[in-house]
Amino acid sequence: MMPFPGGIDANPNATLLFSLVAAVIYTFTLTQPPRLARTAAKTLAVAMLAALAFMQGGPGLLVAALAFSAIGDAFLSYDSEPTFLGGLGSFLLAHVLYIALFAHSGGGFPAFAAEPWRAVVAVAMAVFALAMLWVLWRRVGAGLRVPVAVYVVAILAMGIAALTVNHPWVIVGAILFMASDALLATEKFVMAPGSPHRAWTRYAVWVLYYVAQAAITLAFLLGDPIVSWL
Repeated sequence: MMPFPGGIDANPNATLLFSLVAAVIYTFTLTQPPRLARTAAKTLAVAMLAALAFMQGGPGLLVAALAFSAIGDAFLSYDSEPTFLGGLGSFLLAHVLYIALFAHSGGGFPAFAAEPWRAVVAVAMAVFALAMLWVLWRRVGAGLRVPVAVYVVAILAMGIAALTVNHPWVIVGAILFMASDALLATEKFVMAPGSPHRAWTRYAVWVLYYVAQAAITLAFLLGDPIVSWL
């Protein structure tokens, strides 16, 4: 059963399947040395979600956030400080767009008063983000401290903004996104180069990230209408 009307050959279903196939291909190649085909698979996985959101008339902020995420994926498919900063900047813009999208779609701060569990999760997110920032501040070089701190604040704001949206997939997606970024930062800056945990963290980072992006995308395209504007 396909999520969108029509069979597997319908454009939305085919685009979603293309995205999933690209994500699976990258999963099997992520431990290989950087090369064009590997970068293409990683980039296309989320770029196809952006195309799907555009084809289905999704919010412009969603399309833009996914597009900048795909650009960030292209940067991060290579391992160097310039590409890391390029990826950090791209995802920072993506998070700002997600914040704007969730703020426009959600119920704002009254949502926390109406359902206290949202406030509890928000506090947990804040504690987790501050703990990560404290750890990273001691591990990253002086030149990366400010960019990393700004990014941590941005993804925390994205997570809190998602808590105001009345759709569980959006909230789950935001939490998975934060977990993926935390694992990525831990792998890059905290784990020892020879740590055996690197064997699974790379896969976990990618799977959590892709599922997060897909959950947020499908929440806006398949769930009860959350927004009705472009």
